[in-house]
Amino acid sequence: MQNAQLILPAPAKLNLMLHILGRRPDGYHDLQTLFQFLDHGDQLGFALRADGEIHLHSELTGVPHDSNLIVRAARQLQQQSGTRLGADIWLDKHLPMGGGIGGGSSDAATTLLGLNRLWQLDWDEDRLAALGLSLGADVPVFVRGHAAFAEGVGEKLIPVELDEPWYLVVVPQVFVSTAEIFSDPELTRDTPAIKVRTVLERGGRNDCQPVVEKRYPEVRNALILLNKFVSARLTGTGGCVFGSFPSQVEADKVAARLPDHLPGFVAKGSNVSMLHRALENWVESRM
Repeated sequence: MQNAQLILPAPAKLNLMLHILGRRPDGYHDLQTLFQFLDHGDQLGFALRADGEIHLHSELTGVPHDSNLIVRAARQLQQQSGTRLGADIWLDKHLPMGGGIGGGSSDAATTLLGLNRLWQLDWDEDRLAALGLSLGADVPVFVRGHAAFAEGVGEKLIPVELDEPWYLVVVPQVFVSTAEIFSDPELTRDTPAIKVRTVLERGGRNDCQPVVEKRYPEVRNALILLNKFVSARLTGTGGCVFGSFPSQVEADKVAARLPDHLPGFVAKGSNVSMLHRALENWVESRM
């Protein structure tokens, strides 16, 4: 990334609960979920190109260049804004694919926000979030950058203030297909809707967890292990599982007891995305 003009983080997220209310006519599902960010994620670098080309210089195994959400986000923003500028993009990948912590969606959102600045488009968050929704249901929350209670397919967001504990996130070595989980006939699809206040007071469950545990024994075993130390939950459609701790020291102690075949990381929960904090710092540095 030594040639990058702008370097930004793409943070992970956790779904602290995920209720599925029903299947929509378009095949998607109405849901309710609670998003919180982590101070841990990928990193992207951006540099201007005058020729209009979009080049991602980092390869992801099994993901063709033009199919990568980063490239798709850049090209959609380019096309809809009408800019003639292009970009060189570098990705330092830390978040696992198929982990339920938002890696691809977060990368796409960071691309939209980063190029919006670099290309001097001055799009507002509403416009960027609407474009992001066409790329994935989780992209808007990363664009807006605040912990939120979400409804619809995850795009109707109500900002919330949550406790910001330390989390241990355990990463079973499996790729969980979101489409596979949402198409499973055993998935609960009739959880009654609840109010945001009820979620904040009582929490909730993850309706995807029983299906993921049944299909992926690696995830089930990770939950069993982590539950020995803390209440463990699945995030999103998985496969990452997590538990919360009042301090980094306590989270680190449990992380140190994970077996070698089960990687994980410790990160601070955050109601404001580290992407947005980094963008604010970048703007201030240019004043």
